[in-house]
Amino acid sequence: MSLRLEWSNEQERINIPEELVGRLERLLQLAAQTEGIFEGDVALTFVDDEEIHQLNNTYRGIDRPTDVLSFAMQEETDEELDILYEVESEDDELPIDTMLGDIIISVDRALAQSEEYGHSFEREIGFLFVHGFLHLIGYDHQDEESEAIMTQKQEAVLQMEGLTR
Repeated sequence: MSLRLEWSNEQERINIPEELVGRLERLLQLAAQTEGIFEGDVALTFVDDEEIHQLNNTYRGIDRPTDVLSFAMQEETDEELDILYEVESEDDELPIDTMLGDIIISVDRALAQSEEYGHSFEREIGFLFVHGFLHLIGYDHQDEESEAIMTQKQEAVLQMEGLTR
């Protein structure tokens, strides 16, 4: 098993070139390697502000667009259910434990933020993707200390891939 990135483009405003997706695949490998993760699946979806606004409102109760949302599959809760999927044979049921989660990026927000911060669209997408990945594996930024840790980790991975400001 290895790390896999599955992606889809659900918006029409900006073309997502294959080279960018290749770079995101490399960022996934780098970020995961630095965290000691060697297998799993990540689903990435590119959307517009309207779609991410709706998702942000539905799942977080925040009535505005955001730049990135992450939905981790490996979070444990008291109400967690064992989810199984069926393979070819009815006897071969396996737990869905390789799915790390979903990352949803608003290309509208990414473009606006790249212009605001004075760096490339590709760098902003890379930043949001690594940020989303870190959320999938349990990092958060609820206070200054945890935000500093996430920022350092994000920047280190982006540096390794040559995505500087």
